[in-house]
Amino acid sequence: MTATPGLGTPRLASPHLLRSVFRQHAAGVAVITAQGENPVGFTATSLNSVAAEPPLISFGVGTSSSSWPVIAETGHVGVHILGEHQAELAATFARSGADRFAPPTAWRAGPEGVPVLDGVLAWLVCRIVARVPAADHRIVVAQVVAGDDLGHEGPGGHEGPGGTGRPLLYHQGRFNALRD
Repeated sequence: MTATPGLGTPRLASPHLLRSVFRQHAAGVAVITAQGENPVGFTATSLNSVAAEPPLISFGVGTSSSSWPVIAETGHVGVHILGEHQAELAATFARSGADRFAPPTAWRAGPEGVPVLDGVLAWLVCRIVARVPAADHRIVVAQVVAGDDLGHEGPGGHEGPGGTGRPLLYHQGRFNALRD
């Protein structure tokens, strides 16, 4: 392999290279939820808008995740866009072994019985239409069936901070806020 002027020396593909490159990529932070015998959920930075008509989204989930057995069987998931004020909520849903739905997490049963988190910027409930194998992960494709783009219904049924807030981002291995 030879160096290209101004580009440095390319490295061979590896998990380390992929992680290192994607630390440079700022991603929005979402929490995916589903209802099984108990509610499950995880923090995702792999959320994508796939199509507008019909409205489709996708996200990745590891098959070793504690949420995967429920996601593998359920028909619907919740998708929650987190605000910059929700880094601790993102960390809770990212932490292995955490009781993610215990206080202080505020949530309720939403459409299709899906757990809906309170106080998020926006949320969707989606019907799963495909689970595509991708190494030790699955890419889940789901069609939007309901949601709130203003994040209404905070704790106790009061309007949350959603809709007009600023998003939580993940960059350089940390949760971050946008800078002015």
